[in-house]
Amino acid sequence: MKQTWSPNSWLSCPIEQPIDYPDAAALSDALRELASLPPLVTSWEVERLKTQLADAQQGEAFVLQGGDCSETFADCTSDSITNKLKILLKMSLVLVYGTRLRVVRVGRFAGQYAKPRSQLMETRGGESLPSYRGPLINRRPFTVKDRTPDPRLLLTAFERSAMTLNFIRGLVDGGFADLHHPEFWDLGFLEQSAQVEEYRQITDTIVESVRFFEKITGQRFSELARVDFFTSHEGLCLPYEQAQTRKVPRREGWYNLATHFPWIGDRTRRLDGAHIEYFRGIENPVGVKVGPSMTGEELRDLASVLNPANAPGKLTLIHRFGAGRISDCLPGLIDTVQRYGLSVVWICDPMHGNTINLDSGVKTRNFDDIIEELSLAFDIHSGQKSRLCGVHFELTGENVTECIGGARGLAEEDLSRDYRSDVDPRLNYEQALEMALFIAQRMRKNGNKVGRI
Repeated sequence: MKQTWSPNSWLSCPIEQPIDYPDAAALSDALRELASLPPLVTSWEVERLKTQLADAQQGEAFVLQGGDCSETFADCTSDSITNKLKILLKMSLVLVYGTRLRVVRVGRFAGQYAKPRSQLMETRGGESLPSYRGPLINRRPFTVKDRTPDPRLLLTAFERSAMTLNFIRGLVDGGFADLHHPEFWDLGFLEQSAQVEEYRQITDTIVESVRFFEKITGQRFSELARVDFFTSHEGLCLPYEQAQTRKVPRREGWYNLATHFPWIGDRTRRLDGAHIEYFRGIENPVGVKVGPSMTGEELRDLASVLNPANAPGKLTLIHRFGAGRISDCLPGLIDTVQRYGLSVVWICDPMHGNTINLDSGVKTRNFDDIIEELSLAFDIHSGQKSRLCGVHFELTGENVTECIGGARGLAEEDLSRDYRSDVDPRLNYEQALEMALFIAQRMRKNGNKVGRI
C-alpha cells in the first residue's frame, strides 16, 4: 500500500473490472468537464450520515439501504423516483414501529448507474463484445458502437443523478415525507397486497400516537415533517469517482461529493488494487461487499487500510453469502472483528448470494431464500453477541415480477408478465413491504434494544 495518497494514486495499482475507453482524449475531456461541475452532495451531509451510521453501530438506529440493481436513464422520471421513495418510506415506517429505532435511509439511487459483471465479454453467434456494464459505461444493444465504453455517458449519468437528487430533495423539503400524512406514500396497486391491512394498522397506530402527544403538549412535532435521505452507489468506475473528489473549506481531507456513501464490490476489493487505494483516501463512510471468498485475515487487513483510526460509522461490511453458505462464512468473520476490536457496521445483503439462472436464461431470486439468509444473519449475529445494524436490498416501488415467491406466490411463469431489470432481479413493492414486516417482527421478538426514535 502506498504511503501517500491523492485522488489519482489508484492509477498505478492493478484494477479489477477494468473499463477500456478506446478514445483517451474524449475521456480526458469528459472528466475535465465533470470535475468542473458543482457537487451532488455536501460534506455536511456526508458527515451527518457517518454520525448516523455510528449510531446504528451502537444499536441506536437501523440502516435501510435499498433501490435499483442498476438505475437506467429511462427511469429518471417523476413517477419512478416517487415510487422508490414511497416504498422506502413505507418500509422505514414499519421498521420504526417494529424496532423502536430511528431508521437511516440510504437509497441505491442518484448514481447507481454501473455494475460489475462476472464476464467482461459477452459472446453471441460467434461475435464477442464488451458486456453491458450499466448506462454509466455503455449501452444495452449488442452492437460494437453500443457496447464500446462512451465517456460522454459519464456526464449524462451525472446529470441524471443531479435531476434525481434535486427531485428527492424537493419532495422531502416540501413535506412529502411528513409522518403526519403517510397517505402521501400510497401506491395504488398496494390495495391488492396481502400485507395492506397489517401495514394500515401500523400506520394508524403511529399517526394516532403522534396526534395524542401533540394534543397533550400543545405543540406540533415539526421534525416529523422531514426525514434524511442519503444516496449510495458502487464506486466501480474510478475515473468518475475521482472527478468529483475534492477538498472543501474548513474540513480536513478529501470528499467524494458524487454520493454520500460509496461502496466497494465483492469483485473489486483486492487489497493492493485500485479500488482499495482510492477508497482509503476519502472521508466518506465506505462500504465493502463481503462474499464467501473473504477470509478473516483479509478482513482484518482491509479494515486497517480503510479505517485506520478505527472510527465508528466509517466502515460498513455488507455481507452477501447466500442462504446455503452464510452459516459457514459469517461466524468466522464476526470472530475476526471481535478478536481485533474492529469498529464496523454490519449490514446484510440477502439478495446477491441467492441469484439463480433459470433454463430460460432469466435471472431470478427466490423470496424464501432471501428470508432464510436474513433470518440466519440475525441468528448468527445474536448468537455471537454481535449486532446486525441494517439491511441492503435491491427493490423497486413498481409492480414488477422479477423475484419468485412472496405472499402472492409468484412462480417462474409469472416472471414474463413484467420483468424490467436490465441486470439483476429486484423485490417488487409487495415483497419489499413483506420483508420490512418480517424484519420488524423478528427484531421485536428478539427483544431488540429500544433506542432513540
